[in-house]
Amino acid sequence: MLISVRAFSQLPDFTELVEDASPAVVNISTTQKPRSRFGGQMDLPQGVPDIFRHFFGVPPQSQSPRGQSQERASLGSGFIVSNDGYILTNNHVIDGADQIFVRLNDRRELEAQLIGHDSSSDLALLKVEAKNLPTVDIGNSEKLKVGEWVVAIGSPFGFDYSVTAGIVSAKGRSLPNENYVPFIQTDVAINPGNSGGPLFNLDGEVVGINSQIYTRSGGFMGLSFAIPMNVAMEVVDQLKDSGRVSRGWLGVAIQEVDKNLAESFGLKKAAGALVSHVEPNGPAAQAGVQSGDIITEFNGKEVVLSSDLPHLVGRVRPGAKADMTVIRNGKAKRIPVEIGELQNNDVVAQNGQPQQSRQANRLGIEVANLTSTQKKQWDTEGVEVKRVNQGAGANAGLISGDVITMIYSEIIRDLSDFERVVKQLPSGRLVPMRIVRRGAPMFISLRVND
Repeated sequence: MLISVRAFSQLPDFTELVEDASPAVVNISTTQKPRSRFGGQMDLPQGVPDIFRHFFGVPPQSQSPRGQSQERASLGSGFIVSNDGYILTNNHVIDGADQIFVRLNDRRELEAQLIGHDSSSDLALLKVEAKNLPTVDIGNSEKLKVGEWVVAIGSPFGFDYSVTAGIVSAKGRSLPNENYVPFIQTDVAINPGNSGGPLFNLDGEVVGINSQIYTRSGGFMGLSFAIPMNVAMEVVDQLKDSGRVSRGWLGVAIQEVDKNLAESFGLKKAAGALVSHVEPNGPAAQAGVQSGDIITEFNGKEVVLSSDLPHLVGRVRPGAKADMTVIRNGKAKRIPVEIGELQNNDVVAQNGQPQQSRQANRLGIEVANLTSTQKKQWDTEGVEVKRVNQGAGANAGLISGDVITMIYSEIIRDLSDFERVVKQLPSGRLVPMRIVRRGAPMFISLRVND
C-alpha cells in the first residue's frame, strides 16, 4: 500500500513548538523522611489493576530489612507560569513530601516552597527563588475542540523532556470521585512521570495539565485526562491570594434524567439535572428552587448531564450572583441565586420503626407513617415502604425502606396524602415519584396500569 508524500506533508510539525516550550517545563522530585512501617505509610500491593489511577514515578521497592523504610523520591513534571518562579503541578506529585526539588531545563536544581495545594482539583502551586525564568504561554482551554492536535512534554519514567502527541478525544469528562474538574480526554501517550506536565495546543499555548490515565496495567492504554487550563488558573489565583481554594455551593442533591423520567416530567428529551433534594436554608432553597425542578441552564451554560452542574457551580466564587433556568411543571422558569461556599459536612440518617401501615393496592406496596424520630433523623416527611409485592411499585424499582415524599408533584406527608394521590394517578402514564433511599433523595418513574 502506497502512502502519498502529500498525506505526510499535511501532518503537523511539532519541532518549533517543542524548542520554544521546553525551557519552561521542569522535572519535580520529592523526598520523605524514613518512617516506620507500623507508623508511616503502607506499601501498595503488587499486581493490583487500577482504573483512573493517579500516577507517580514510583521507584523500585526498597531492599531494606523488614520493618524499615528508606527515604523515597517521587518523579513528576511541572511548568513555570511566571518568570519570578511560580510553578504549577499536580497535588498528588507532591502529596506527603518533606522536601520538593525542581530541576530546570538548564540542569539547575532548586528547592521549592509549597505555596498552596488543592486536592479537589489535584493542583499544587510551588515557588522557587529565581528570576527571569522562561515561562509558558497560557491558552484558553474553552476554545479547544475535539479532534484538535495536542502535545505533552514531561518526564515519563524519569526520561526528561519527552514529547508525545495526539488529539483531543472528548471534553468535559467527569471521572469517579472528581466532581469539580471537567477533564479534557486525549489519546496522548501519558505515563508515570508525565503527571503535572503541560498539554499544549499547536499554537504553543498550555491548554491543560496532564493528571490521570485510564489503565489496568499501570501504563498508557490510549486514554489520558488533563485538567483544563481555565480551571487551573482560577485555582492558581486563589492559592496565590490565600493558599486555599473556596468553591461555590448551591445546596441541592441532583440526579440524571433518563428516558422514563423525562417522559414522566413531560420533557421532550432526557437532559438536565433533576433536583432530588434541596438543603434547608441553603442558597437554592432561599432562591426558591424546589425538589422536582430540572436545571437545564446555569449562568448561560447548558446543563446536558447532571455531572455538568457541579463543574459550573464549583467555579463560581462564593457570594457571587448566578442565574439558572429550571423546568417546573413543564414550564421554563428563570431563577437568580446567590452562591454559597462549599463546606465538607456529612449528613447521617437512620431508619426508625413505623407507627402504622397500610396496603396500597394500586401500587402493590405496603406503606407506613414515619415516626417523629424518623422525621427528625431523615429531615423529611413522607411514608416508608414496608413491603413490595408484585405490581406498579415493584416495576418502578421501589424497595423496602424507601421513603416516598412526592408523587406527581404532590407532597406526601402521611398515609392520607399517599392514599389520596395514588387514587387519583392517571392510568398508563409515567409519572415522577420522589423517594429517599438510605439517606439519598432521588426520583424514579412510576406507571400504574389498572
